[in-house]
Amino acid sequence: MKYGYARVSTLNQDLETQLRALKNEGCEKVFSEKFTGTKAERPKFQEILTVLQPGDILVVTKLDRFARSTVDAIKTIKILFEKGVKVHILNMGLVEDTPTGRLIFNIMSAFAEFERDMIVERTQEGKAIAKQKEDFREGRPRKFSKKQISHALTLLESHSYKQVEEFTGISKSSLIRAKRRIKNIN
Repeated sequence: MKYGYARVSTLNQDLETQLRALKNEGCEKVFSEKFTGTKAERPKFQEILTVLQPGDILVVTKLDRFARSTVDAIKTIKILFEKGVKVHILNMGLVEDTPTGRLIFNIMSAFAEFERDMIVERTQEGKAIAKQKEDFREGRPRKFSKKQISHALTLLESHSYKQVEEFTGISKSSLIRAKRRIKNIN
């Protein structure tokens, strides 16, 4: 049987592209999850490992969806090969249980880990540079300015939350948080 595994790292990312690619590849059952690849305890991946039987094929779209590090990839592929499971990584091809197949897999795993490490390093460098700026604020930018929030809070004195939300587009929960912030400052 052909099984597929799809994973994205954050809740905001979309699994759809991977799921479509796995269906197009003819996977009969697809396991998917939104879970960071840096953790070993990926529940759906652990589940698929227990389901796979000799002769089955595990299909993933990219090597970085498969394992969190070179060591993890090598360990996982060894377990799968010992079970008699074939591994097909769509952007790489079928990983063969031969000396050459294992060598290519190990090299590609090392490159995937290197690429991930470089992304992390560049992100940290960018954050360090950004933190040097006076107006640095970590996280998502505010949707509404202080002036807009202040105006909405003034409207709240004579209108309901629902009315103020309709006038300004600022949600009730945002207004409540803003009121709390002001209360904590005073």
